[in-house]
Amino acid sequence: MGTRCRPKPPSRARTATLGMAVGAVSLLPTQSQAAPGPTVDEVRKQVEKLYEESEAPTEEFNAISEKQEKLRREVDGARDRLARKQQEVNELRAEIGPLAAAQYRSGAIDPSVQLFLSGDPDNYLDQAAMLDRTSSRHADALRTMHAKQRELTQEREDAQKRLEALEETRTDAAEKKEEIQGRLAEARRILNSLTAQQRAEMEAAQERDDASAGADDSPAGYTGPASGRAKTALDFAYAQLGKPYEWGSTGPDSYDCSGLVGAAWRSAGMSLPRTVQQMHDAGRKVSKADLQPGDIVYWYNGNQHNGMYVGDSKAIHAPRTGKNIEIVPLDSMPFFAASRP
Repeated sequence: MGTRCRPKPPSRARTATLGMAVGAVSLLPTQSQAAPGPTVDEVRKQVEKLYEESEAPTEEFNAISEKQEKLRREVDGARDRLARKQQEVNELRAEIGPLAAAQYRSGAIDPSVQLFLSGDPDNYLDQAAMLDRTSSRHADALRTMHAKQRELTQEREDAQKRLEALEETRTDAAEKKEEIQGRLAEARRILNSLTAQQRAEMEAAQERDDASAGADDSPAGYTGPASGRAKTALDFAYAQLGKPYEWGSTGPDSYDCSGLVGAAWRSAGMSLPRTVQQMHDAGRKVSKADLQPGDIVYWYNGNQHNGMYVGDSKAIHAPRTGKNIEIVPLDSMPFFAASRP
């Protein structure tokens, strides 16, 4: 009967090698060990933060655009003045030309010699008197033309400075536009990374928040205690409920926050500055306890976001990209200040 061969026990070196291999395999990442992606709530907070961060550069863009429009009007005015002054100089040159030629023709010979050579001294003396008057007019015309030329030179320098300033605002506006669009593109990228189910969850959460905040998107007109211009402004704002927020827009189909406030008060016959910061600086400040319907409310700080108080501790505002004009509780955002137009 043959002897069975027993397998040799593994050597210590082989055992150690196998142990290391098993350990290494256990350290390899697996699908179950992959870091979990952000939750829907975390994504929502990221997107909200990007939208909020886009508000300050939006208001800066609005201020630059307003300055750009002012400079454009100044440049157009400077061009008109330049054209008029150039025409005046051209007319003076046309007038001086014949005077200079007459002086050259008659003044080339010494007057005493001309009198001696003249066959008609009386006629000569009459011509000499006329020449004197001509020389006087020539001198006056020259002084006027030199003054106009100095004005023309100054006007050209001023126009050039305005053109350079206009070009700077165009560059600044392009930079701010790029900054805003970059944040909004990042928000869209994050939203597009969600599955259909996650997007539905996010939208449902937003609807619950709006409902718990008491958001009122009713298209009915304003029926609060305001009167006069404030009521007219609020009636206008209420008529915009449901229209989308759009950065840099002042209506009529969409608005940013200061665009809505400015358009509402403009409908009541009052012109307000364009940006949140300018409205804050220009208005008469009122305390939170003294708020009246129509007052302008500022949240976060004096240059980022504003809306209009409607009464009953609520305000109407154009919120941010992706949302529509709505009514929210006054304290749905950190209250900063209020002003009365």
